[in-house]
Amino acid sequence: MKDFIISSKTDLINAIHEFGFLPFFANSIEGFSIEEHITRDCWYDSDDGVWSAWEWKGPVIRETGCAYGKFFEKKACYISPEWFPDFANYRRDGYDFDARYDDGLANYRDKTLYELVDFNAPIISKRLKQLGNYKKGGNRGFDTIITRLQGQCYVIISDFVYMKDKFGKPYGWGVAEYSTPERFMGGSFTERVYEKQPQESCEKILEHFSKLFPNEDLKKLKKFIS
Repeated sequence: MKDFIISSKTDLINAIHEFGFLPFFANSIEGFSIEEHITRDCWYDSDDGVWSAWEWKGPVIRETGCAYGKFFEKKACYISPEWFPDFANYRRDGYDFDARYDDGLANYRDKTLYELVDFNAPIISKRLKQLGNYKKGGNRGFDTIITRLQGQCYVIISDFVYMKDKFGKPYGWGVAEYSTPERFMGGSFTERVYEKQPQESCEKILEHFSKLFPNEDLKKLKKFIS
């Protein structure tokens, strides 16, 4: 991957479109993250009020229509609309969720949470936990299940919503809002996600990664995208 610097939201959006895949945090592939290429004042809040990459997440998702979620090594990543259908096809192994469940490849707890997202999307995590009774003395495993559903590309983060005080002013960190790719991306996703065999999508992605990282071992790249 060529060297680049992110010093604005526009830089970040351009990088997502150029590379197709852009993890938020450093990972097992050196240099493949926003964290390793962003200027310090845009990684952390600065005194002069410059917005950081953490605050750009919602606007970037809205402006690009990209998928965002824990896709690689259980860490967050942006994937452009151009590449996400192939990635989802590969990770889903060609199954929509109902077919996966009917074939015994997903458990009932995953099905319950997936359907809550699907029926109520877009929905913030706080409300999702309330509907699913994910609390002390109630259902358990929310974080594990929602992470697994993201890794399988059945659920994505479609925005980050800020809570507001009694004066209508936003405060704190943005709260994740969940959706399914089908509901968030619509026909641009549903018409393409299963048009290839999963292995074809895998080979296409692997070829792309090989061009981005020509010096990386092919087995390492394949393990990473898997």
